[in-house]
Amino acid sequence: MKVLSIQSAVAHGHVGNSAAVFPLQRIGVEVVPVLTVNFSNHTGYGAWRGPLIPPADVAEVLLGVEERGVFPQIDAVLSGYQGGAGIADVIIDAVGRVKAANPAAVYACDPVMGNAKSGCFVAPEIPVLLRDRVVPVADIITPNQFELGFLTGTEPASIESTLASADLARAMGPSTVLVTSVERPDREEGTMEMLVVDDAGAWIVTTPHLPFKANGSGDVTAALFTAHYVTTKNAALSLERTASSVFDLIETTYRSGERELQLVQAQQFYAEPRMQFSAKQVR
Repeated sequence: MKVLSIQSAVAHGHVGNSAAVFPLQRIGVEVVPVLTVNFSNHTGYGAWRGPLIPPADVAEVLLGVEERGVFPQIDAVLSGYQGGAGIADVIIDAVGRVKAANPAAVYACDPVMGNAKSGCFVAPEIPVLLRDRVVPVADIITPNQFELGFLTGTEPASIESTLASADLARAMGPSTVLVTSVERPDREEGTMEMLVVDDAGAWIVTTPHLPFKANGSGDVTAALFTAHYVTTKNAALSLERTASSVFDLIETTYRSGERELQLVQAQQFYAEPRMQFSAKQVR
């Protein structure tokens, strides 16, 4: 399997491609990483250095990859945080060219906007751009509950309302929606949930909630789920594998006392997920 991953990169820590590439490689996926920013560290520190790569330069790199005959080999295109409005056109164009070269290829979009606690943390034009132009060309999207609400103009909370919002999102274009954080009021205390919906049904998985904000964990989630889903075509199994690996990554990081994801230290959990969480079918 080969994934074209168009995302940010950091020298210190693990977000964007710096979070997604190694876990994918560890499960045997060949990754073609194309960088949209090259920062010293993620912006959560409040200060960082390094360039936002101009969309024209990103397009040049993609053209060079295409000229090497790689696009027919691409099974999935993956994108995440979009630092500026211009990069969306580059991604959409690349997706179209990859699919022309390999009609079986899929596009997985993590529509990064923000979360319920901090609100939107991207430029004001990005959420609208994602909703109106990027998400409609995606096959898989991996929003959190807050992002799902923005995309669909709803306020998902319960399983039923989250399923309804996911259906609205699927009507926009994507066939598969992974909601990476379902915070329903009636969930068991001390837990977190993820929900996936596709043509075959809907499944939810429950994991313990750790009191720790792990920058980059969403990037790992989107990458692993995409790879497992494209490989197995089984949403429930892909959800279980992803939830297992990501929980163990976050727990490893939490126990370490470090701020940045312990991506390398947790590598065995990608290669051999413990499968300690079962997905429950809810539709």
